[in-house]
Amino acid sequence: MRIPAITGGLPRWPHGALPVGLWSATQRLRTHLLARVGPDGAVREPCHSRVLESALLLALLDLTRADPAARRRVADYLARYRDSPERLDRLLARAALGGHQVADPPSLEVFLSQAPDFTGARKRALLDAVLHLLGVAPATAGPPHPEAFSPRGLHPWARVQVTAVKVVLADAHGALGDINEGEVALLRSTQHPGTVWEGNLLIHLSVLHALSLIPGHEHLVAQGIRTALAHQRPDGGMPFICDEDTWVTATAGLALHAAGAGAPVLDAIARRLVALQQSGGGWSYTEGAEQSDVDCTSAAIEVLHVVDARAHRAPIRRAIGALRAVRGHDGGFPTYSAGAPSEAGMAAAAANALTTQGPAEHATVEAALDYLGAAQRADGSFPPDWSSSRYHTVFRAALAATRHPSAVGHALARPCQALVLDSQNSDGGWGRQDGAPSDALSTAYALITLTTVTGPQAPAAVGTGAAYLLAQQRQNGSIRSVPDSIGPRPFPFTVPVLADVFALLALGHLIHRTRPDTDRGGQVRHRARGRPIGRM
Repeated sequence: MRIPAITGGLPRWPHGALPVGLWSATQRLRTHLLARVGPDGAVREPCHSRVLESALLLALLDLTRADPAARRRVADYLARYRDSPERLDRLLARAALGGHQVADPPSLEVFLSQAPDFTGARKRALLDAVLHLLGVAPATAGPPHPEAFSPRGLHPWARVQVTAVKVVLADAHGALGDINEGEVALLRSTQHPGTVWEGNLLIHLSVLHALSLIPGHEHLVAQGIRTALAHQRPDGGMPFICDEDTWVTATAGLALHAAGAGAPVLDAIARRLVALQQSGGGWSYTEGAEQSDVDCTSAAIEVLHVVDARAHRAPIRRAIGALRAVRGHDGGFPTYSAGAPSEAGMAAAAANALTTQGPAEHATVEAALDYLGAAQRADGSFPPDWSSSRYHTVFRAALAATRHPSAVGHALARPCQALVLDSQNSDGGWGRQDGAPSDALSTAYALITLTTVTGPQAPAAVGTGAAYLLAQQRQNGSIRSVPDSIGPRPFPFTVPVLADVFALLALGHLIHRTRPDTDRGGQVRHRARGRPIGRM
């Protein structure tokens, strides 16, 4: 995701291609994000409430009659979603509040189709389990396909979630006796007073529901509810995860570097990341979680590289080893663990990180780009990743391809660029999917993609796209946007600071493509070799 250290053969754009006010808007956004960096180098933002977890909490509180005050708060939160335009939120909120609801199978199928194919059976089972717990008839008539509970290739989070879902659906179909003691022990192992296992409230609440169905776990369930309530948000709802502060910190480091932040803050972010590196060489999404992932690891590698590759040689080397350890035989990369299916978004993330190593990883990058080319759809997009915006994988694939100039790279980049050029909305922005209204995050991803275009068609699209992005800036410098993060796929969740991060990253990429020039105040408007020039 980093800006290129050199132009890489890309011609500079005239500064007139970008809208008036972009420079000052970038400074305001950079100042806003700098203020979010703590003394320890971390950028912190709690995950916001979500209907799914809030409905599960309300069902638990109704089952156990625990904490009436907390129950009133979460019920008030859910009442605000009774008439949500999002069909699933509306269904879950009404069901949790006690209204008679009937699941709409066609709508649920459309929703589930947004998840990667290899997760389909598991997500179908998860949704059926949630509907059962809320008293809504499952959308499937019979027991789920055995593939929904297969442990093959599952990382620890998925293994626990699948086991909790298995217990709930066994109860739904009168087969609770089929659950073995090993499965129950796995669920119990996640419960520790005051600690949400791996920072994941959805898994925590799912486990409590499963244990509540097995006699003898009343005390553990009551204890787990108290732990969950420590994370009830001021609006009364419950979040998906506590936070994703490591991911936010890494991506903020890349955005601040792109926008010319000074060495002290970038050094602090790098020190924070080094301190959080796990023994296996990777990073997890948040402090305290043990499961590392390719996305966070790749972003952290890029941060350490741009801040000081020489000083961080050892942690980068260990992180590269962590990526190699999970690489698929097809040249792609999974999100979490070796043996799981490769994913386009992760292959693009890893390829960008591996390009920091020059010729040493040339063959690995080439193979990752080959994998991406095979996964790319006819319109230039890719299968679903961890974003509801199709441009998320597109911009990362285009960057990786541009950094690896070859026939494979050129063949991969061209459809990415064409998709962005052909799908701009009339207001100048881009939406998450074809026909969707524009939003700041999708627009930021699209603009970064356009910085890889060498032809003359990009500046006009960039100008109107950047103008749209600037129109989403608040007075305090932050950016308003619909959220695009999803987890578990395809359920969306909200961490607002990510709109600031990726908007600033996009603006940094745009500034880097402009010709060296100065504005009326004498400030230099570009960066050279990744170092800030002047006060920008």
